[in-house]
Formats: sequence, C-alpha cells, structure tokens
Amino acid sequence: MQRNINRRQAIVTGAAAALLLPGAARAAEGVRHNISGFREIRWQDHFDDTTNGVIIADTQSRALHFWNEDRSVYRLYPTSVPMSEELTKRGYTRVIKKVEGPTWTPTPSMRERDPSLPITVPAGPENPLGTHALYLSWQYYRIHGTHDTRKIGRRSSDGCIGLYNEKIAELFSFAKVGTQVKLI
Repeated sequence: MQRNINRRQAIVTGAAAALLLPGAARAAEGVRHNISGFREIRWQDHFDDTTNGVIIADTQSRALHFWNEDRSVYRLYPTSVPMSEELTKRGYTRVIKKVEGPTWTPTPSMRERDPSLPITVPAGPENPLGTHALYLSWQYYRIHGTHDTRKIGRRSSDGCIGLYNEKIAELFSFAKVGTQVKLI
C-alpha cells in the first residue's frame, strides 16, 4: 500500500514539475512573457518643474506616468500607443481641454486611409475615445479611454495614447488644463 501512495505522489509531483518547468526554464533564460516592461521614468529628466502637473507617455514601454503639481500623487498606467513610427509624434505638448463623454471625428488622414469611416461618433460604447479625453495642443492628438480593452499594451492607435476607461477617468480627475505633457 505504501508503495502505491509513493508511486502516485511521484506521478503527481512529476506532472506538476513538467507543467512548471517550461516557465521556470524561460525565466532562467531571461525570456519575458506577460511581465511588465515598464521602465522607471524621472520627471526631472524631462521637465524643469511640475507646474500644473506632468505627464510622460512612454511609447516604448507603453506606459503613462503622471505626477501632480506638488508631487504628492504619482500614477503609472498601461497604455496603447500608435501603430507605427509614422503615426507617432514625440516631444512636448500640454493639455488644452478635458472632455467627459467626447465625440469622435476621424482625422483627414484616417478618412484618407479608410473612406468608410463615419463623419462622427457620439459618446457611448461605440466611441473610440472611450469615456474621457484629454485634448493636447497638437491638433488631432489625445490621451483618451477605450472601450476595446484588447488595445491596451499594444501598438494599436492612429496616434493617440489610450488607457482603460477606469484609468483615464482617474487621470482625468488629476490632470488639469495646462498639465505639461511629453511623449517619448
């Protein structure tokens, strides 16, 4: 009887090890799957001060960093980023308008690529801007939510920075018109 229990334990233990070993082997080799690629960003490396708060959107690690003016609030959010380098704009801008329940109007270049796009999409579940949008001083560029959660963490936008709707709502409550923004 003791022999059967030991044999059963050996089979169960061996099966568990077989399931865990590939993951352990990959981790040992340094292969990263489903592990955060966020990198540490210091606002001091990009801005002279945090007047009105600062946002750094890191297109490489697909993350947005926010510090409020007195630096008592810091948040890190996963994002979607532009699909290609041609659609990616980098540099300094600022929040010029905040809109809850934004309407979406495709840009002329979007319409050129896809003439079947609607003229506008009102606020609601079909709106690509999600529930909230921070309009930037660059024409057509936004930091906004998305109803399509599969886009977060991917190169999937036409130039904007996208966040989960609950995360853009939180950022929306912290950011104000005049918040400094840098896309890197």
